[in-house]
Amino acid sequence: MQNSKLLLFLTLFSFLSHIATASPVPPKKNPVDQQIVLDKRYLNYADFTVQGVNVGGWLVLEPYINPSLFEAFRTNDDNDDGIPVDEYHYCEALGQEEATSRLQAHWSSWYTEADFEQMAAVGLNMVRIPIGYWAFQTLDTDPYVTGYQESYFDQAIEWCAKYGLKVWVDLHGAAGSQNGFDNSGLRDSYEFLNQDNLQVTTSVIQYLLKKYSAESYQDVVIGIELINEPLGPVLDMDGLKQYYLDGYDYLRNTLQSDQIVIIHDAFESYHYWDDFLTLSDGNWGVVVDHHHYQVFSNGELERDIDTHVEVACEWGSGVLTESHWTVAGEWAAALTDCAKWVNGVGFGARYDGSYYKSSTDTSSYIGSCDGIDDFTTWDDTRKANSRKYIEAQLDAFELRGGWIIWCWKTETSLEWDLQRLIYNGLFPQPLSDRQYPNQCNFST
Repeated sequence: MQNSKLLLFLTLFSFLSHIATASPVPPKKNPVDQQIVLDKRYLNYADFTVQGVNVGGWLVLEPYINPSLFEAFRTNDDNDDGIPVDEYHYCEALGQEEATSRLQAHWSSWYTEADFEQMAAVGLNMVRIPIGYWAFQTLDTDPYVTGYQESYFDQAIEWCAKYGLKVWVDLHGAAGSQNGFDNSGLRDSYEFLNQDNLQVTTSVIQYLLKKYSAESYQDVVIGIELINEPLGPVLDMDGLKQYYLDGYDYLRNTLQSDQIVIIHDAFESYHYWDDFLTLSDGNWGVVVDHHHYQVFSNGELERDIDTHVEVACEWGSGVLTESHWTVAGEWAAALTDCAKWVNGVGFGARYDGSYYKSSTDTSSYIGSCDGIDDFTTWDDTRKANSRKYIEAQLDAFELRGGWIIWCWKTETSLEWDLQRLIYNGLFPQPLSDRQYPNQCNFST
């Protein structure tokens, strides 16, 4: 496999170099020698297969990862009325003083040095660390706690450096929200590209680009993601592309930095970004981040395990001819959406038919969610299917740049918790171990 990956990369690099040579473009302002940059930074992604994990539910709250923080608001057992649906409303409900107290306690305990030591011990080499814009700057109307998260973020980077882990800096939430998901900080809002919101988000990403592209961070930070999961189908894609272009221009021409730029695919199909910020146009050091799940629609949940595996394999083969280097920056072991609040506070689960968001957005029963978080109740078929699905994804994503699983730990959810998956023998240890080899029939 290592030889094939090397051959694949050399072929890709040769092809891109040929294009760059055959189709010269006018020099950019403040140009940096492309070959030096590619050798120093971009080729870092060929030196090793990214095998990483996301640090979820820490500096950006997600109710399904840390339900205890949100359960404190429960007033009845019949529904989720009155429970904040995201970090914005969590802080709004508590007020600044109490929200600061509770969040400081969470930030100082949910992730510690021991977590990063364990990540390295199980063979991981990369950590993607989400953080919201509000950690650095807020709108006048924002209820968020601000100004504390950066010190925890920097401490995490120091721990990564100590244990030999590389880092992606991930701007996970934009002002006004880029996707309407609770993981953006503000659910059911899509105002990212509004002028005032965009100005704040741009100010924050420029701060992150400047700070974490500095020489003092270059050995550990090997990518900065301009924004997590912008929801392409509801956004102005021209506006999003301009945001990407502005971030890239600021990094390359203002800062004259060779840091890697990560752009999320905005849930667009393969090859959508093939002609955007490409080496053939004189741009370099751009990695496309693809996120993959099969649990957020009835159709996906109804698939049998063979179909789940087949789709996972296609995730790997689908990127092989894309013009950018790619990494699967989020994926999961989950074959159900039974984890409490994974669809959002108050919405239920599609798998057991309890999901209801609106009269036109409901679900039908597929199977029971009973025991989904209790491994002792899992039968051999469920265990085997979980392991098969995980291994298929590992094989697929390692065809190209690699993978960063979501996420390291949760309070209660087995399907979304890498620590629990490893402990229960569902996730390979060592990472190269395969109980179900060659599911994808990739040539090696």
